[in-house]
Amino acid sequence: MPELPEVEALTDFLTEHLVGHEIVRVLPVAVSVLKTYDPPPAALEGRTVTGVTRHGKFLDLDADGLHLVTHLARAGWLHWKDRLPDGPPRPGKGPLALRVALEDGEGFDLTEAGTQKSLAVYVVHDPADVPGIARLGPDPLADGFDEARFAALLDGERRQIKGALRDQSLIAGIGNAYSDEILHAAKMSPFKLASSLTADDVSVLYKALRDTLTEAVERSRGVAAGRLKAEKKSGLRVHGRAGEKCPVCGDTIREVSFHDSSLQYCPTCQTGGKPLADRRMSKLLK
Repeated sequence: MPELPEVEALTDFLTEHLVGHEIVRVLPVAVSVLKTYDPPPAALEGRTVTGVTRHGKFLDLDADGLHLVTHLARAGWLHWKDRLPDGPPRPGKGPLALRVALEDGEGFDLTEAGTQKSLAVYVVHDPADVPGIARLGPDPLADGFDEARFAALLDGERRQIKGALRDQSLIAGIGNAYSDEILHAAKMSPFKLASSLTADDVSVLYKALRDTLTEAVERSRGVAAGRLKAEKKSGLRVHGRAGEKCPVCGDTIREVSFHDSSLQYCPTCQTGGKPLADRRMSKLLK
């Protein structure tokens, strides 16, 4: 799933390629992708793109005051085309969900792989009209997001810290991958209760959060849209690397599986050498 660093990089890329250009066609291919119907997507046609913004994991294209807002979800992606194919796309079972064409023949496709369709597109006058944006917590890379504010957000949290970091209403933009990376950098168990964090723990976690996200954004900056997924994967130290060696200590990276996701961690770096309980795997082995 694209998270804050990748969406930030897409924002930079699209700012360079879209701003100042006229939208001549918006073609929804998968009707399920549209989450709003008034105004219709066609209302964007004839408008000029004036800005591109990120809200957490949401991508926001401003076209003369009308906004095309996209959440790429787990398997969605944006593909830039220097030259779009001639003729309208054919609806079918392929991954193409929506196409945006510019006056110079360039444009982009939104696609979604897999059978679980969660890619979402909204056309709104105000991004705050999108429910997911309206409930977002603060952006962790904003200038005002200091350690004191981070500590205040965690104060009273009774959840495991992994779940707290992923909660978009608490902090915007962090997902499954970067929460794993942040906790590995902080040498902290994903199962640690947020309410048990000391002031020193919060300080260490805050630094790991800011450093991890800042480094990921810088690594992605200037990378073409089509290469961002590979760039993200190459920079991850533990997420998606179960069975490999930890780049810090050399221990084997372990995994905990859930019904719709998994987390990865290093026992030596994060849990005192003890593997975390993986109830799903335990049931499979019975």
